[in-house]
Amino acid sequence: MDTIYTLESMLVDIFVVRDASAGVPALIARQVEPHVCVLNAGEADSSHPTQGLLDLLTIIRHKGEDLSGIKVAIVGDIAHSRVARSAYEALTKCGAGKLTFVGPDELLPPADVFPLAERVTNLTSGLRDADVVMALRLQRERFGQLSDIPDPQEYFRRFGLTAERLSLAKDDAIVMHPGPMNRGVEIESVVADGPNSVIREQVSNGLAIRMAVLTLVNEHISGLQDERSSQ
Repeated sequence: MDTIYTLESMLVDIFVVRDASAGVPALIARQVEPHVCVLNAGEADSSHPTQGLLDLLTIIRHKGEDLSGIKVAIVGDIAHSRVARSAYEALTKCGAGKLTFVGPDELLPPADVFPLAERVTNLTSGLRDADVVMALRLQRERFGQLSDIPDPQEYFRRFGLTAERLSLAKDDAIVMHPGPMNRGVEIESVVADGPNSVIREQVSNGLAIRMAVLTLVNEHISGLQDERSSQ
């Protein structure tokens, strides 16, 4: 907090915080002055709010605002993914029809953590008729935790997103990935760079979302400053 207090004394109004420990943005927010805003830019494995918003924006742009009829399949390390958690929050709040988590059993969270999502360990059934397919980055240290997937090659064989597997989804399904990608592990290049991929668009949408958040926060701060000056 001494670092935060030092920066706050330099008249910083907005802190964008990314930290490996859960609870840090909330801790800072509780201790700074009321006019100071704290934005969560990625918090441990628990949340990544702006990523959830940009993923939602990308899906809506391609599938429309009514998400009640779509199936979203998220493939990979769900248990340790703040991206998956924030996507779950955004999609369930906006009424997505079906959300399916796909991955090795050890990388899927308990069913009660995400009660509105289906848990699937078979990629074929998870991808079938999906409107949206999102592959998640897999950290190399996870392989030591998997009983029957010893290396990236075996993961790709069983859970890698290939053109053949993508054909199980709907013809107009979009392919997403929060990046950076491990090509040949989570996704093959022909899919990552193919006509169904919106991965680069996700990045552009992230810029727009974060600019919008900063604009709203700045308006909030300006309003508080106007109130103080009028008193």
